[in-house]
Amino acid sequence: MQAVKMYTTAVCPYCIRAKQVLKAKGVEQIEEIRIDTDPAQRAVMMETTGRRTVPQIFIGETHVGGCDDLIALDQRGELTPLLQA
Repeated sequence: MQAVKMYTTAVCPYCIRAKQVLKAKGVEQIEEIRIDTDPAQRAVMMETTGRRTVPQIFIGETHVGGCDDLIALDQRGELTPLLQA
């Protein structure tokens, strides 16, 4: 299974939902980068993704996007193959 990295904040409902979706797909470990406790990481996230909102999800080297993007990927049947690549 590919490594999953997610930029998050503590109280973001979309972050919580994205983690639930990933765990339901068998992801056991998610590297969380908390931009609310480490403001420098917000700048890194924005530079890397071009986005300001959380979550920002990476599966392996692939930037998936946010929670809605993750759910759309799953609905198209592309999430499981990406996780298993």
